Amino acid sequence: MLQNGRGEIWKQRLDPYLRRAEQAQPLVVTGKLTRMVGLTLEAVGCQASIGGRCLIESTQGDPIEAEVVGFHGDRLYLMPIGDLRGLGPDARVIPTHGVCEVAVGEHLLGRVLDGAGRALDGKGPIHTDERVPLTGRSINPLTRSPIREPLDVGVAAINALLSVGRGQRMGLFAGSGVGKSVLLGMMTRYTNADVIVVGLIGERGREVKEFVQNILGEEGLARSVVVATPADNSPLMRMHGAMLATSVAEYFRDQGKQVLLLMDSLTRFAQAQREVALAIGEPPVTKGYPPSVFAKLPQLVERAGTGDRGGSITAFYTVLAEGDDQNDPIADAARAILDGHVVLSRELAEAGHYPAIDIEASISRVMVDVVAAEHEQAARRFQQIYSAYRQHRDLINVGAYQAGSDGRVDEAIALYPQLSHFLQQHMHEQVTWDDSLAGLADALGLMPAAEANA
Repeated sequence: MLQNGRGEIWKQRLDPYLRRAEQAQPLVVTGKLTRMVGLTLEAVGCQASIGGRCLIESTQGDPIEAEVVGFHGDRLYLMPIGDLRGLGPDARVIPTHGVCEVAVGEHLLGRVLDGAGRALDGKGPIHTDERVPLTGRSINPLTRSPIREPLDVGVAAINALLSVGRGQRMGLFAGSGVGKSVLLGMMTRYTNADVIVVGLIGERGREVKEFVQNILGEEGLARSVVVATPADNSPLMRMHGAMLATSVAEYFRDQGKQVLLLMDSLTRFAQAQREVALAIGEPPVTKGYPPSVFAKLPQLVERAGTGDRGGSITAFYTVLAEGDDQNDPIADAARAILDGHVVLSRELAEAGHYPAIDIEASISRVMVDVVAAEHEQAARRFQQIYSAYRQHRDLINVGAYQAGSDGRVDEAIALYPQLSHFLQQHMHEQVTWDDSLAGLADALGLMPAAEANA
């Protein structure tokens, strides 16, 4: 009895201390900032894994968030998310041990976000309940649904000659100033996809505003989510913008919706990764690009496509061909991992031919799986006739070609005005899938399938 009484007394005395211990905050091992070169920060005295977040105390008030991008011995290499002003030697580094997640939900429709998921449009905070990892969810390629249905993008040349399937990943290859953004805006406004996600990565701030207000418009924005990380953002923020846009597209795809993902551009994403890799000492291997760049590209692109829960992400990635060089290392890598490419020609753009799509240099690898045999044959005949004219164009223009020398060229000369007219389309003009096929048949002088069956 005496022992039991003493135990009860001790329990009563220790209970308050136990409650206080449970409420105590866990100890956090902090480090200090030892070196800063460019945008690379070195910290010692703390532990964090790759991709982990740290807060660095600043002399100007709010702490600066940074991400762990590498390590060497006991030193951590950090890359800041925002502005570096206010950092000083021996600044305290506090690991947060948090996983980078993004808020997703239906409330994102009609909004413009930055790379961290914050609103840029001045329409107030974004209220979302669900969060998903920034790196996405890996899908077994054998469980993905096959690509069998076409997607109407509202552009006659693409619908008829470079048909895109739901879940296809296409590249848009072009130099600067040949109409990439205008073509993306046309697809955004005129596509029959359920949701459009637009990623503007590393573009000029003025171009971001023009795309949202003029090219996209209120009608296009209503069913779109725009993620904008302009060129003045840190390289890590630009990379996060591309991954955030993909994560949002994945969320809507998992809801069973047909999503159109437009990313401008994949080259800026690669350049941001190059900046990060070179800053932490990774050696370059191809025209200044380190190996990690070519590892990151397929990791981002493979997240698009068909899913295993219904729904699909049809993705268009713009690739900047510097100086119209189609053999740029990023262009080569992108061409190999995408399901086709649309090449925009500066020559056509300078001649006033819009959209400036080079039909001869473009291809859709899944077109044969998503269109009827008659459609495929008509598209092949169009390309043959168009190519025959382009190959003999110089002879025709100087009058050196004699009519009757080649029946195929004679046919091309007769049909070329109709073919060229079919390929051109005004930016405010929508051409549906059925209208595209009818226009293709008319340009070739073929009888439409409906009349033939009648």
